[in-house]
Amino acid sequence: MIYNLNGKLTCVDPTFIVIECGGVGFKCFASTTTITSISTVGTNVNVLTYMSVKEDSIDLYGFATQEELNAFKLLISVSGIGPKAAMAILSVLPPDRLSVAVSSGDVKAIQSAQGVGKKTAERVVLELKDKMVGIGSAHTNTIVEGIQSVAQSDNAQEAVEVLVSLGFNQSEASSVVGTMDKSLSVDEMIRKGLKSLSQL
Repeated sequence: MIYNLNGKLTCVDPTFIVIECGGVGFKCFASTTTITSISTVGTNVNVLTYMSVKEDSIDLYGFATQEELNAFKLLISVSGIGPKAAMAILSVLPPDRLSVAVSSGDVKAIQSAQGVGKKTAERVVLELKDKMVGIGSAHTNTIVEGIQSVAQSDNAQEAVEVLVSLGFNQSEASSVVGTMDKSLSVDEMIRKGLKSLSQL
């Protein structure tokens, strides 16, 4: 198994990069996030990798950060999600945004990835909802914990539903309501939520 590649970046494509190590060029499929975060062709880069071995191919997937690699491993643990679908999701939703989307049940955000349908996105939410704490930054983890606390409060759930019906997306509404005191009334939560969301 190859843990990481450290070498000269020789090629950048919309879906993969090539890193030359010891005279050998390694093709690594990568998310848009990783591709845009690494340096230009000709510079030295260090990329964490995941090796996918199948009957007919051995593929490398490259990641700029440990958080992105961890999110990738979680995604491929979902039934029906292979490495390419996981890369498509990570290209649309970097680890921080993925964590918030899954925790808040934002199926539409996950579904925006190429090749991911509604049922697959729902399966991702269902299977990973409780596993997303620890993926992303400390700030994101605080937001995810707040979102998870929304499920324990009827008022918070109702406030999120109202905010979503007013046109805000599920992730934003859950993030804002998740930071509020759960003893507030639904009306107060909606009022504070509208104020916070209008400032975004």
